[in-house]
Amino acid sequence: LLPTAFATIALCLLAWRVGRWAFGTGGGLYAGLGLATCCGLFLFTRVRIPDIYIGLTTLYVLFCFLRSMESQETHSRSLMSRAGVAIGTGMLFKGLLTAVLPLGAIVAYLIVSGEWRTRHAWQRIAPGWMVTAAILIAAPWHVLAILQNPPYLAFTLESSPGQYHGFFWRYFVNEHLLRYLGWRYPPDYNRVPLLWFWLGLLIWLFPWSGLLAFVGRQSIQTTDRAGRTRLLMFCCCGFILLFFSASTTQEYYTLPAYAAVILLMASAAVASPGNLQVACRMAVTCLGLVTLLAVFVLADVWNLPAEADIAATLGRNPEAYTLSLGHFQDLTLESFAYLRGPLLLASVGFAMGTVGGWLLTGRRAATVLVCTMVLILYAAHWAMAVFDPYLSSRSLAKEYQDAPPGQLILNHEYYEFSSPVFYTNHSVLLLNGRKNNLEYGSNAPNVPDVFINDNQLSTLWKQYQPVYLATQEADQERFRKLLGSAHVFMVARHGGKLLLSNHSHADPH
Repeated sequence: LLPTAFATIALCLLAWRVGRWAFGTGGGLYAGLGLATCCGLFLFTRVRIPDIYIGLTTLYVLFCFLRSMESQETHSRSLMSRAGVAIGTGMLFKGLLTAVLPLGAIVAYLIVSGEWRTRHAWQRIAPGWMVTAAILIAAPWHVLAILQNPPYLAFTLESSPGQYHGFFWRYFVNEHLLRYLGWRYPPDYNRVPLLWFWLGLLIWLFPWSGLLAFVGRQSIQTTDRAGRTRLLMFCCCGFILLFFSASTTQEYYTLPAYAAVILLMASAAVASPGNLQVACRMAVTCLGLVTLLAVFVLADVWNLPAEADIAATLGRNPEAYTLSLGHFQDLTLESFAYLRGPLLLASVGFAMGTVGGWLLTGRRAATVLVCTMVLILYAAHWAMAVFDPYLSSRSLAKEYQDAPPGQLILNHEYYEFSSPVFYTNHSVLLLNGRKNNLEYGSNAPNVPDVFINDNQLSTLWKQYQPVYLATQEADQERFRKLLGSAHVFMVARHGGKLLLSNHSHADPH
């Protein structure tokens, strides 16, 4: 996760730089700290998703564009070439979307401002330089991937199991066009309700969401730097939200817009101390309500036992896992018995923010909120560590390494047990794992023979050499029937997951 951490820090620093450049020292401070302490940026950078890189490259491209439009700027071509480098680099992270989002915002700005009609604007934008730089960065890898994985150019819109059309079709047609239209195969994702997609920003931008009420009062005239910045950030937010509203959506798809929204809110905070005061009061009111809820939960679970690991108290809702935050539905009241420490720390943070926010005003109240969020986010990070046995298979990997050497088999799709592969660096077989993202590649010519079925598992299980099977605890009975209870031995049990073996000497009991 180090690249994600560096990208997050870089995005916050860039937001500070843009805010300071456009709105003064206060604007930079509010933008940098506001982005660093908002809930969404923390939540959606706990896993390795590339959207944080898109957020970083999008803001950088917009900043280069704004600077190039300054009449006194003498290096506009150089700036837009740098923007092209950012786009090309971003395309290596998440494809054409990295180009669509910033360029869509820029086009919307040019149309709204009317500057698309002026030759001066196009000379400063220097689209040729930008496109050339982006192609030089992104094209070599894409071309090589296409050549290494024929057929080279397949344009069919048919998306079904058992077919292989090469890298070009998979990447450009299936993962770009068909995914956007909701026709991508396999359909291992879902669409969040549109209302939740929009209103979710109030949660992801907390505790600064109250400033959204004031961003519309700011001038978007292009006669000065601040006005141009606000207009471009409005265009960025609007384009991103509307673009994804017409597609399949996940909660974190709004992440590339966070920096733009935070910059608009920073401008509103600088414009009037009263705006910041009202927003802080709204935030601390919410914190007060959450404090009461947290205290109630703490009191209810304080004396509950917390044995084994948290997985024993969690529910399972596989139908919800096609959404980014689907696992939140697995939480039960009993599971909070394992989270008493983080919840107590968060409660202290909630209470501190509530009291400090009401007693103090202006920047002092905002400072209290920043400190409160640091405490709360640390508590959230602590809580996530408690979920490690449930979310990770690291413990199974250690048990496998300590057991006699043998073949490791993962049940179902690879993603459920990717940790043993990461921690052991051993080759594995996948039992009935030709599904979701691996299904397409499994049909490619000369694909490694790593996919096995139940019959092949039974054959392997009877051999003399040790064989290990990582599976969910819910499937234990199925394998005892398939392989025979007398020949199935448990090596380890962690987080609702099991490591089974065909040899008794691997059984610690």
